[in-house]
Order: sequence, then C-alpha cells, then structure tokens
Amino acid sequence: MTSSTASFPSPYGGGSAPQPSAKPRLIVVDDEASMRNLFKVILEGEGYDVFVTDDGTEALVRIASHGCDLLIHDLRMPKMDGLTLLRKVKEAHPGVICIVVTAFGTWETAVEAMRLGAYTHIGKPFDTAEMRQLVARALERKELAKASKSNADLPFLDIVGNSALMNAVVHMIQRIAPTDSTVLIAGESGTGKELIARAIHYNSLRAKGPFLPVNCGAFTETLLESELFGHVKGAFTNAVADRKGLFASADLGTLFLDEIGEMSPVMQVKLLRVLETHTFKPVGGNREIRTDVRIIAATTATNRNLAQMVADGNFREDLFHRLNVIPITLPPLRDRPEDIPMLAGHFLARFTKRMNKSVRSIDKDAMERLIAFDWPGNVRELENTIERAVALCTLDRITGEDIVGPMATPSASGRVSSAQLAAVGTGPPRPTSPRISTLGAPVPPTMPAAPAVPGGAAMPPLPENGFDLERHLMEQERAYILQALDRTDWNLTEAAKLLGMTFRSIRYRVSKLGIQRPDK
Repeated sequence: MTSSTASFPSPYGGGSAPQPSAKPRLIVVDDEASMRNLFKVILEGEGYDVFVTDDGTEALVRIASHGCDLLIHDLRMPKMDGLTLLRKVKEAHPGVICIVVTAFGTWETAVEAMRLGAYTHIGKPFDTAEMRQLVARALERKELAKASKSNADLPFLDIVGNSALMNAVVHMIQRIAPTDSTVLIAGESGTGKELIARAIHYNSLRAKGPFLPVNCGAFTETLLESELFGHVKGAFTNAVADRKGLFASADLGTLFLDEIGEMSPVMQVKLLRVLETHTFKPVGGNREIRTDVRIIAATTATNRNLAQMVADGNFREDLFHRLNVIPITLPPLRDRPEDIPMLAGHFLARFTKRMNKSVRSIDKDAMERLIAFDWPGNVRELENTIERAVALCTLDRITGEDIVGPMATPSASGRVSSAQLAAVGTGPPRPTSPRISTLGAPVPPTMPAAPAVPGGAAMPPLPENGFDLERHLMEQERAYILQALDRTDWNLTEAAKLLGMTFRSIRYRVSKLGIQRPDK
C-alpha cells in the first residue's frame, strides 16, 4: 500500500473492450484548469495514465470507451455536478473507484457521496503527498478486491475515515503487512480490531491463505486447547474422530487471537511454545506438527493494562513480549469525530440497500447529535444506531426523531457546534470567531437582526421568498478575505492568521473567488 502501485495491472471498471495497459487509468474532472494540471503532473509522476477534463459527460464517454480504474472529481462544476456524475458512474460502472474533491466540503456532501458509493471525500486545498497516498491506497483496495474470492464484500475494505489518527493506523498497516512479525492490537470494544487484523492479512504475502479468528474468552481452557490444536480420536469423551485445530487449518495464513488477555496461564505456556518452535501437538497426540502461521492478537485493554497484568502475575511476561513485537492502538470514535459523517454515510448506504429503502441523507439535527455523542460502543454502536435509524425512518432522510438511544439528546458537553459542522467532512473543526453567526457569516446588512438563539449567536431570519444561501456564503467569505487583506496590506500570511486558516488555504480561496488587489 505505497505509491509504488503504478505496477498494478488495470482492473477496468467498465467500458467496451478497453485496450490492455500496464498502467492504472485515472480520470480527473475539475472545472479549474489549474487543478486539472496539478493532478496531471502529480499523478503522471506516479506512473499512472491520466486523462483530465472539465466535463462529466466527456468523462462518462471516456470510461465507456477506454475503461477507468479510478475517478477523481470536483463536487461543484457547471456542466455536471459531482454527485450527479458519481451517481451515473456507479450505475453504469460500479467497479470504478471514485474520490470526491471539493473546496466546499460539508458533512452533508460527505454523507451523500459515501451513500452513492464514493471511496472517500477530501477537501481543497489538499496535501499532494496525502493525495498520492490516497490514490495508491484506493488502487490497492481495488486490486485486493479483484484478487479476493469474496470480492468487495470483505470487511477489510470497510476501513473508513480520513482523520489523522486513522491515517496513522493505515500507514502502520502499510509498513507491517508485508512482514511476518507478530502484532498486538489494543483498543476499546467496537473500535474494529478484527477489521484491522484482516487488513494486515489481506495486504500481506499470506493474503491467499486463510484468515481464521477466534475469541479466546469464549472457550474454557480445555475447549480452547482443542479449538487451537485439534485432537486425536479418543483423546476425551465424544472425540470420535481426529479433528484439525486452527493452527493446522490456518497454515500459510493468519490466526487472529481476540481477547488474548482471557487466556489461562496453562494455555499461555502452550501458545508461547508454538511461537518459539512453530510446532504443536494435538490434544491426546504424541506427534509434533509444524505450522507456518502469522499470529495477530488483540485485547480490549490497552497494551499498558496488559503490561499491568504481567506485573500482577496474570499474564506471562515472555509471551507478552513475543506478542507485542508490533503494537497498534486503535483510537476510540470520540477522539475522531471528523470521521463520523463518512462512517454514517457508509453505513447508510449499506443498510438502505439491505432493507431496500430509499433513505438518501441524514439531516442537520440528526448529524449534530451523532457528532456530539461520545460513543462508548465506538464504531459498532454507530453502525447499530444507523441501522436502527434506517429501519425507523419513514422519510427520504434520517431526522433527529429516528435517532433512538442515549444519543437522542444532544451532548451537554457541546463538543461540536453548528458553526463547526462545515469543517467536519474534511478535518478537525476550525476555530470560529464570536462575530460569526451560525450560518458562518455575519448578518447581512439587508436583513434585520433576529433575537439571539441558544448559544449566544444571532440567527438572521430567512427572507419570506428564500434566497441563494451558497451565493450568500461565498459573498460573505469574499468580504471577510478582502477585509483581512486590506488590514494586512495584502500580506497573505498575516491575513490567513486573522482568518484562522493556512497560507495554502487562503491562497486557494483568493484564486477561486477571483480576488485581485485593486491597484493591480
């Protein structure tokens, strides 16, 4: 899972008999020539075959005639908007992986893009190294899905999130998957430990071998011994025939030992021997059997707590060090709220398809509650919440009334405000100015100020005949940027500081909004 994926063969997503090519075929659709040129330079530099256009219709024709492995497209384009293009591509060529890129990323578009089948959703401006890695990861996902007997339904393909914490986990998987080193995964219940173990396996040289999981806390000591090592006929009552254990069945593959801390001291000794000698004896047997298995273990306690079990004499120190060659700690969902919209969209797509319902989105009230909740059950609890909401939903969107459970009432912590929601789809919330209303802009001069709403921000009243909200927000953004530039004598670095954004971000917005210095 590195940028060396240029050597991948191209598993075409659709089209009529495209010509064979050793290079993955990418299509970029963006209405800005500068962005198209940037994508072409950085992606051709990675060895990809890149076609760029500003027209979604032309992209569809290109996919049909030449095939396509991966499509990168803007969301807001004049000829065909990004969601329409995404929908058409997924209907006609479901194998094409789609990455949505936009300067106006919000949780609403993230949810809708994920529901329609986008691989991920990333905001402008983006880091070019991050984009290279994202494309490489997406192409590898496609190659692994193509090679897998179960195709794209394997859980390892469901790692969703663009937060720094999850990117660090993915980077670790990239580095350790090709090795045979033992891995110890720690994380709270519901954080996806088995998902990560599968990702390691299916990105390793053992990917064609079996991946067998077992929960060590689900068996008594004797039953776990038989489950792992097998038994011979007559080894105990009801052992009427020889039975292979998981170590034999997982040969040349990976064995995932969940809840390793629940293993008894006797079983710890036997597991340690397997790790040291790569041999085992079935229950009741006398013959040593060799095994070639990679061990990935997991615990709901942190590695530090497992080390405390060692100090307390409840877990063997030598086994702990054998297992903890490569430690991975999974972050709880409450530490990466920016991933919640993408996860919610991912689960929404899954359950609407499974239940054959036409639920298209999640409204603002419902999303605020999802983002503000602490999620003690982590991703598994979020998945169950979205499944329940889809089942209860009677409209074309999930509303706050469909969110049932402890998250039904917004968190008293106020962790995520309405004004911060716009940043959630593309990264951590940015600081907001107390002068900004919950619309993200000051009250327009033509609109009378309304009474303060809870939270202290003044909410401008909606005009009787409505108005173009997006245009209004762009005008307000332009006005603020111009004020910051005037105040700093058009010094972009200082203006960016005043607005709480990066230099690259303000430079992009100045170009996008066509802002020019008056005396030039």
